[in-house]
Amino acid sequence: MESTPFYAKPETATAEWEEYYRRLNQKNTAALWEVLAEIVPPEPKTPCVPALWRYDEVRPLLMEAGRRITAKQAERRVLILENPGLHGKSGITQSVYAGIQLVMPGEIAPTHRHVASALRFVIESDGGYTAVDGERTTMRPGDFILTPSWTYHDHGNPGDHPVVWLDGLDIPIVNFFDTSFAEHYPGEMQPITRTEGDALARYGANLLPLDYVAPRRSAPLFSYPYSRSRETLDRLYRDGPTHPCHGVKVQFTNPASGSYPMPTLGAFLQLLPAGFQGAAYRSTDATVYCVVEGRGKSQVGGSTFEWKEHDVFVAPSWAPVSHHAHEEAVLFSFSDRPSQKALGLWREQAPMI
Repeated sequence: MESTPFYAKPETATAEWEEYYRRLNQKNTAALWEVLAEIVPPEPKTPCVPALWRYDEVRPLLMEAGRRITAKQAERRVLILENPGLHGKSGITQSVYAGIQLVMPGEIAPTHRHVASALRFVIESDGGYTAVDGERTTMRPGDFILTPSWTYHDHGNPGDHPVVWLDGLDIPIVNFFDTSFAEHYPGEMQPITRTEGDALARYGANLLPLDYVAPRRSAPLFSYPYSRSRETLDRLYRDGPTHPCHGVKVQFTNPASGSYPMPTLGAFLQLLPAGFQGAAYRSTDATVYCVVEGRGKSQVGGSTFEWKEHDVFVAPSWAPVSHHAHEEAVLFSFSDRPSQKALGLWREQAPMI
């Protein structure tokens, strides 16, 4: 049921008011009462719409891009997942960018850095890697990888098969504040100064070096292997209980603070048992989902999406969402929830009644 606006615009005498509005416009002013119901709606109002990207339809286009342009020419060979309600704005939601990135065998995506924070969720990889601030990590399907703000990073594929991952960045947030900076590294690849697995050993076992001092607000751990995360989901499912909306859902954390991995973006992983029929849920953070395993369907607002492995779909802010698993399934998701919580804006309703 639609909410009633809390303010009703007064009826106006057309000729007199239009002349008054012309004078306001000449002085770069405007009447709040004409737009108040639009800019302060009683519930979230967004141009974003529910949408689904089927991987078996997007992948051929991505591989065609691999034949048309090199990673070096493109700098980042990515197909943007653009919300149908935000054409031309390079956003999957109003605050989050998402894309599918490809690195072909033998290629290197050159080193750069930017203010925007990035996350990677690996879809296909057999030996591909990413390097962040002097440490390289092998990318495996299902791995969750961070590229914190203003850290040098490059990607490479020494293997024989394409490497593909889902990108998530806070570009719209950074650009809203007009705070974007970016620069290239002098060389194609940054020097590797730490052995692979160094960050995981230092920060990934509920331990911290004695002299640890947080260098930034993002997590010092930048690779979260799927093998560990999947084992955690299995254990939590065995031990119970199962949430009526989410199944078994966990959030990725910064091991040094217990907060989100990055100050603007949060990421989550959830297991839906076979036959799971989730109750409807909604929250103010528009959420991007990527199917890791299994098949099922999700009802998002008035849309129903049948999904399978590697498909991506988005739920707009305050849109009711319910998940149904045809077989055991795992969903990865990310959103701007940390930003909203930091500003005291986040709200949820679970389950919807």
